[in-house]
Amino acid sequence: MKIALIIATLLTACGVSDKTAREQSRQIVSQIQRADYEGDRATLKKCYDELTPFLANDELASRVRYWRGFARWRSAINGFNDSVDPNELEQELKQAIDEFKAAIEKDRAFVDAKIGLISCLGYIAYIKRTDIAARQELLGQMSPLVKEAKAMAPDNPRLHWVLGPILWYQARESGSGPEKLIENYETGLEHCSNAKQEKNSLEPSWGKPELLMSLAYTYLNANPPNIEAAESNARRGLEIVPYWHYPRDILLPQILAAKAKAK
Repeated sequence: MKIALIIATLLTACGVSDKTAREQSRQIVSQIQRADYEGDRATLKKCYDELTPFLANDELASRVRYWRGFARWRSAINGFNDSVDPNELEQELKQAIDEFKAAIEKDRAFVDAKIGLISCLGYIAYIKRTDIAARQELLGQMSPLVKEAKAMAPDNPRLHWVLGPILWYQARESGSGPEKLIENYETGLEHCSNAKQEKNSLEPSWGKPELLMSLAYTYLNANPPNIEAAESNARRGLEIVPYWHYPRDILLPQILAAKAKAK
């Protein structure tokens, strides 16, 4: 970390402008987002490290912290799909939590950092699901963050995506169906249509493909499953991100297998 800060200081001294730093960091963020969809955990780690020099830039620090957290968070999520050691995933999630907390310290109004923090705490709670005390402690940390995020940005589509697993857990505990979960994802998609996306911005604007994927998964695993809706949403998501590893190589084949079995 000290070496990275020295490098950043030298870059500033040599006349590297904030505009150039923003462009360079945005290029790394683009790599992070693609690596996430491709399930490329090695590149996510590399990009996490490559963002380090930009931490010294006060103007960019909160967003750089966010994307470093995003890289570790998504590496862990991809690791779940690849059956990576839970201890390794927990460490990645804890690193992501540190980054999201640092982003919030830099910008108290940065709701997307809180959204990432909520999700990371939820995944660790899942890892520790057999440890009742640890799980309750983590859920206790999540609850006020969820309330804050809902109050700050109820229309944020990424919040709707992160709330999905919470609603799924509540439905399972109460024995109810997926109706509220599906409604949550559909509402998130409506907000995606209204979201403004700025080119070359470090502001998070992801969400629509993730919501479509989660809808596909929910419809597939409903009782009874709605295979037609599952396939439609999976394909809509893949139209946006054709190279997304999970829906293309894991979820859609599961949907097609269920479709063939139903016939």
